[in-house]
Amino acid sequence: MESEEGEESSIPFQLQFDKPIPFQIKIAEWNPEKDLLAMVTEDSKILLHRFNWQRLWTISPGRPVTSLCWRPDGKAIAVGLEDGTIALHDVEASFRLNGKLLRSLKPHDVAVVCLNWEEDGESNTDEIGKVSAYEDRTSRFFPPAPRAPKMPGVVAGDSSFMDDGEDSLAELSNASFRKFNVLCSGDRDGSICFNIFGIFQIGKINIHELSVPVAYLDGHASCKLFNATIYKVALSKDLCRLVVMCTGEFRDCDIEPKEEKLNVDLHGLHCLAMDTSIFWKRKYELHQVAQQASNIEDLTEVIRESLSVMSKQWADAMKTFHDKFHSLSTLITDNGLESSPQEEFLSLLGGARISPALNQFLVNSLGEVGVKRVLKSVCGTGKELQLVVLDHLQPAAEIIGFRMGELRGLSRWRARYQGIGLDERLLDEATENAGLLLVQVQRFMMVLSSVVQQFSNFFNWLLKSIKYLMQEPNDQLMSYNSELLVVFLKFLYDQDPVKDLVDLSEADDDIEIDIKTIERVRQLIQFGGFSDTDFLRRTLAKEFQHMESSFKRALLMPFTTISRKISCMKLLPLCPLQLSTTQTRITIPMSISFYKNELCADTPCESGYTDYISFQVPDEAFPDIQNCIGIAKGFKQNSNNQSNDYTSLEAVLLSVPNGYHCVDLSLYKDKELVLLMNETSANSEGSGEACMMVVQTGDLPFISISRSSCLNQWELEDLKSSIVYLEMENEKVRKVPHSTIAPLAVSASRGVACVFAERRRALVYILEEDEDEEEVSEDK
Repeated sequence: MESEEGEESSIPFQLQFDKPIPFQIKIAEWNPEKDLLAMVTEDSKILLHRFNWQRLWTISPGRPVTSLCWRPDGKAIAVGLEDGTIALHDVEASFRLNGKLLRSLKPHDVAVVCLNWEEDGESNTDEIGKVSAYEDRTSRFFPPAPRAPKMPGVVAGDSSFMDDGEDSLAELSNASFRKFNVLCSGDRDGSICFNIFGIFQIGKINIHELSVPVAYLDGHASCKLFNATIYKVALSKDLCRLVVMCTGEFRDCDIEPKEEKLNVDLHGLHCLAMDTSIFWKRKYELHQVAQQASNIEDLTEVIRESLSVMSKQWADAMKTFHDKFHSLSTLITDNGLESSPQEEFLSLLGGARISPALNQFLVNSLGEVGVKRVLKSVCGTGKELQLVVLDHLQPAAEIIGFRMGELRGLSRWRARYQGIGLDERLLDEATENAGLLLVQVQRFMMVLSSVVQQFSNFFNWLLKSIKYLMQEPNDQLMSYNSELLVVFLKFLYDQDPVKDLVDLSEADDDIEIDIKTIERVRQLIQFGGFSDTDFLRRTLAKEFQHMESSFKRALLMPFTTISRKISCMKLLPLCPLQLSTTQTRITIPMSISFYKNELCADTPCESGYTDYISFQVPDEAFPDIQNCIGIAKGFKQNSNNQSNDYTSLEAVLLSVPNGYHCVDLSLYKDKELVLLMNETSANSEGSGEACMMVVQTGDLPFISISRSSCLNQWELEDLKSSIVYLEMENEKVRKVPHSTIAPLAVSASRGVACVFAERRRALVYILEEDEDEEEVSEDK
């Protein structure tokens, strides 16, 4: 540990260490539970360090990283990428697996610019009886869910889907299900997605499509936001509201009830309060649906991978077969014969004289060794496919059927589940398709067994024939069935029914079924048979796609329902910006946090938490408000309040000390604000100094703001006459011997802050003094 001599006793924050770093850091976040710091370098490498600066691992997603956040329990990390992908990495098992990728989902089409992951503070108990609200009954009836099969010849770690750490996904998923949590993500085009447990997408909104309510004279106005750029999203700890910081322009407001239009010109920084109370009101129902659906999605990936492995293995075996037997066709042509290979084999089977071409092929080209090699390849692959079905595909299909049935049962509880869009009819269809998939699995096993048996019979006959042609004894060889051999030569020699059943790329090919069979299946409907009578025409791969699409249609209803129930409650216009600024993404230090309101009753979605919004006011906003920090609290405490007046909104403007400008800021626990400031006289080489200041927000003279009836009025204009000037001698201040850059990473759980210097250095400070040291200093 490095320490400074001399004025150590008078310095409020202790310097833990000052270390050089090889890369410049653009994103940094402390783990909420452990002494771990995740950082993103300028070249989009993700670093994980301990508090003592020991590096645990480095991973490179291969695409630009645009955002990052921790899961509330600190066991996983979410990484937003430039292409709209969100990657979830395991942290607990990653010490030996180097940042194991748990899941990769793509809810966005463009860059994910901000992430926020929040969990419900309450345990999973029901309102009645205070018992567990939901128990996953699958483990009562089924063994652990199967994993995806490995491709033969692939070493563990070569496949991104499967390696030795795959068990960590199930373990971490089960742990995350103990408390209901939601991952919010905002993208560059103004879309915000909501993912339960970080893996199940339950809603999506676009702030350009929202109707934003504002108060106006005796009525209300509804406005639209254009050219919006999202900067930060924060979900409250009770999951009842979402605060969105964005830039954009409001225009074309509709006034109610006059049905008039009002021209509005609000180009600037805004804060939106979104009503997400549906997450708290229906968290038990959403918990059950999300857990069942996310497990079904995992199992569908197991089936997809199983089909892919089976298709690849069988294609390789058939290539070996056709490569060996293709030379027979060439020999027949070279000898001037017009027969086919099947006709030549049937002629030999019937006892006719063997042609020179077939004789040369069997004795010289193929031989006994060649037959045994092809026999091992084809029949061995057939047995491997059977194992893949029995160990992976079939168990996954069975558990999917059970979980579909669980969702189907929930959909019949209309009082609780109709409100979140669980549709009984769609789930009936999905459940039936899950059953049909099991039927197709059994059908495939029968076809595979028959094909392998006929191939084995054909190869046994070839071995006997080669022994006979070479005038060697063949009594010790296995016997063959002539009838099966004829069937094989007529129907299987140049056809591949196994490939047709498992190849996903050819899943559109229907199987020919006679009309009588179809009629018999239709007659079974009145006895409880499947209502879909066309399933016999579908292959196994097509049946899987049919089941998956019906499952997606069933889950689209909850997704659409929840998305419609997320609305905008309030608009807070903060400060104006130039039109060119609102249309491009600029750097504005800002922070959003929620603190428990001790003075109010603990009533969910009422006033349990107070939001604090802090941000740097751009100098271009107001000519008479320069170098200031704005803090607003109580933006929207009561989501059930139908009034659009800001009865509880309070704000204050802080003037940064002379000679400094704000680099970054972060709201800290106990209602404290940490400011990172550089000297304004620092040169371009970063040789100046900086300081870190902690401001007690609870001691600030907040001023109540009531919404003006003028829609073109900016809220901060009411505060320019009551700016609070921060003084270095009146606040906790620590000098930093380097010119600094964003980000400022502050850990509320550990009481530390990490500062990054322009000259590629990382400094970690302890923000909280030891209690014993405080007592000693007070005595002195």
